[in-house]
Amino acid sequence: MLFDSIVYGPILSRRLGVSLGINLMPTTAKLCTFDCVYCECGWNQPVLQPVLPTRQQVREALKTKLSMIDSPLDVITFSGNGEPTLHPDFLGIIQDTCALRDSYFPEAKVSVLSNSTQLGRADVVEALLLCDNRILKLDSAIDATMQLIDQPVNAHLTVAQIEEWLSQFKGDFTLQTCFLRGEYKGQIIDNTTPQELKQWYQMVDRLHPKQVMIYVIDRATPLKTLYRVPANEMETIAQTLRQKGYDVIVSA
Repeated sequence: MLFDSIVYGPILSRRLGVSLGINLMPTTAKLCTFDCVYCECGWNQPVLQPVLPTRQQVREALKTKLSMIDSPLDVITFSGNGEPTLHPDFLGIIQDTCALRDSYFPEAKVSVLSNSTQLGRADVVEALLLCDNRILKLDSAIDATMQLIDQPVNAHLTVAQIEEWLSQFKGDFTLQTCFLRGEYKGQIIDNTTPQELKQWYQMVDRLHPKQVMIYVIDRATPLKTLYRVPANEMETIAQTLRQKGYDVIVSA
């Protein structure tokens, strides 16, 4: 499923409420630093010269859409066909978005769904600090599992590197993790085993995010050998953290 416009929705998000989406990536192919086995946008496709919307195009598209909405809006969400923080003008676009939000829907939150791979860039961190919700992904605390599930374009990327980048926010972010099971190229996928969860809980304690968002696959995935983790198991995972005082959202 690809988004064919810069601004889409509003849609009812199971995690965020009434959400107006913004896609900063091409409208014809996914462009991402991950190639997650569960991504609803499918696999990465070779794009020799990707065409990204300009800062002005994003601003005008968002302004036009906001001026047309006559019902409550909970959130403006950067997601779309890949990793939004890859856009070279991400900081300026966030600045424009916050200004337009203040003019049209001052109660709405500005949120970014990110895979955390660009947090080594100062401009991306600055932009995220302007947002209300920094929803930052890490699907496993074990390198081999992260590599298997998320298929990073940078094969040398490690969990430790991502964790170091996440620590910049001093807990002021939402940690997002997708729990899933399946098989890929002869390897078992399961980030819910006792060893996986033990290390994931320890990582959560080190990062101490203000919120933890855990979810299961909900739409068609490019890899057809995946299946959902049962809702009761997701609640058990959440309860373990809630007993420590964490705010946990479960989408199962």
